Amino acid sequence: MMTKILMVCLGNICRSPLAEGILKYKLPKENYIVDSAGTANYHTNKQPDSRSIAVAKTHGLNISNQKARQFTVNDFDVFDFIYVMDQTNYQNVIKLARNDADRNKVEMLLNVVYPNKNFEVPDPYYGGEQGFENVYQMLDEACNIIAEKLQ
Repeated sequence: MMTKILMVCLGNICRSPLAEGILKYKLPKENYIVDSAGTANYHTNKQPDSRSIAVAKTHGLNISNQKARQFTVNDFDVFDFIYVMDQTNYQNVIKLARNDADRNKVEMLLNVVYPNKNFEVPDPYYGGEQGFENVYQMLDEACNIIAEKLQ
């Protein structure tokens, strides 16, 4: 049986595409599906931010073929785990939850590294190049833990 994991941020062009690419690389694709979405529809069908593509490339990952999409209620039916990047994403996703089963799928991503702390993955969009590298490192650490737990 396939395990399906969804990474969620605001626009689905910076953090969540990176998280998707990182986790996809760490999990065997015959057993896992990893996707990403944004809570807003600002960038629907656009590829990830060029800086996310660039930082992924420096780590040997190609995320340039991803396309942004908006999170929908249907995602609760499709995905087993839904990881969000920050409190605002969390609130926006939880607002769409229909029941406890939906709500129980949603977790702040960095809680896998720092349990119950609700630390946020900062949005690097308005920052410099270093912000993207910092975000990559945070996501990579969290994805290592997720991959270990799942396998």
